[in-house]
Amino acid sequence: MIRLMGIDPGLRFMGWGIIDVDGNRLKHVASGVIATDGHESVPLRLCELHGKLQNLIREYAPAEAAVEETYVNRNGSSTLKLGYARGVALLTPAYEGLPVAEYGAMTVKKSVVGTGSATKEQVTMMVKRLLPGVAIYKADASDALAVAICHAHYRASAAYVTAGRRMA
Repeated sequence: MIRLMGIDPGLRFMGWGIIDVDGNRLKHVASGVIATDGHESVPLRLCELHGKLQNLIREYAPAEAAVEETYVNRNGSSTLKLGYARGVALLTPAYEGLPVAEYGAMTVKKSVVGTGSATKEQVTMMVKRLLPGVAIYKADASDALAVAICHAHYRASAAYVTAGRRMA
């Protein structure tokens, strides 16, 4: 069994999700959102994201983390701030000694729903199906769990390919 953490970066709301993976079985451990105060300065908000993410990693002890890649949008300022939050999402688990994988939004959606053009509602519905009993309070937490599920699928595929090479 391995514990994985998924992170959906955001400066205002950073989603996080922890799952346990045992073979092809997935189990929800915990999930939520780190919310920052938009009236605070960006450096203070980044410190808050880092501290809370670090506490979650220390509390739940995942073995690996996965972060959703973000894309440029029309507002340059918003894109830059999202990039700051993504930096924290990548740095914090790496600083804690975890391997960190990155997946594009379309890859996550395709892995969880089966199509890269899935809506947020479709992603949430499939996360609930794949992790029975999970309560989703915010789309950011659902997205983070989807990133963790995507990483679990890609890890399993990589392990299968590696095992096949050893047998050949």
